[in-house]
Amino acid sequence: MDRVDLKRRFGLAVATACGAGYVPGAPGTAGSLLGALAAWGLHWAGGWPALAVAVALLLPISVWAADQAEQHYGQHDSCHIVIDEVVGQMIALLPTPCDPATVLFGFGFFRLFDSLKPFPARWIDRHVGGGRGVVLDDVAAGVQAALVTSLLVYSGLLGKLLAWMHLGFLGR
Repeated sequence: MDRVDLKRRFGLAVATACGAGYVPGAPGTAGSLLGALAAWGLHWAGGWPALAVAVALLLPISVWAADQAEQHYGQHDSCHIVIDEVVGQMIALLPTPCDPATVLFGFGFFRLFDSLKPFPARWIDRHVGGGRGVVLDDVAAGVQAALVTSLLVYSGLLGKLLAWMHLGFLGR
């Protein structure tokens, strides 16, 4: 295997999050799940600083890998490229505590914003090319999910919502 082939294979491995991008029917969800698990583990191991460092290191690598994968697949933002979901999901969980409810809501909000692509994500998706465009629209969705999840957590609304759900489902 020559150096160019090794570089291409490594780029594809990163871009597909070690194959998660090939999960039938839901590669983006698989990438987001990996991002949530990574965020949970990093929060547990070193708190938000460990997660912030991981995101900072992963961002430029993700852009490079998405560029490599776009060249390989011959299309912009192939469904097999999921490293952007991994990074976006990690960003979505960055400012919040790492408990099951918060991770679940952060996951859900990230998937919602990643699918709907509200401004600026849709603009980035349509106007920024290459790996930067692939990754940055998910960064925008991650920031939006982080804001909504943080609002719910730090305002106390998430606790009230969970208590209401508990009473509604288990109180009967």
